[in-house]
Amino acid sequence: MNIPVKVKKLRANAVVPSYETAGSAGCDLRACLDEAAVIAPGETVMIPTGLSMEIPEGYVGLVFARSGLSTKKGLAPANKVGVIDPDYRGEWMVGLLNHSGETRTVEPGERIAQAVFVPVVTAEFRETESLTDTARGAGGFGSTGR
Repeated sequence: MNIPVKVKKLRANAVVPSYETAGSAGCDLRACLDEAAVIAPGETVMIPTGLSMEIPEGYVGLVFARSGLSTKKGLAPANKVGVIDPDYRGEWMVGLLNHSGETRTVEPGERIAQAVFVPVVTAEFRETESLTDTARGAGGFGSTGR
């Protein structure tokens, strides 16, 4: 299934997102830089894409790490998953955190992240005095049981 996403180049050297292969779920976002960005170990640097987009109502853009960049260079989005709401019209930026012990560089035009567009389902919250019991109950995260 394809959805129309309008893309506006904010700078001449911006690259419209593309899918590497026909089976790719994520489209590549590229660094829109005039020169390489240097990222020290433990540092986060905001990398511009030079793009703004119009995501259709009812969808959200999710920005994820590129597996090669994160596993080979230790560079991944600082917030792990970026959420781009359909009413946001500003430039898409990717805050890359250097998890490695070495200084890394991001070159102009380098693929820095991938975006996926998915339908949004919102919740209707209803306050209650009780919840339905389950076999698991409150066990799990933060639990000392089991």
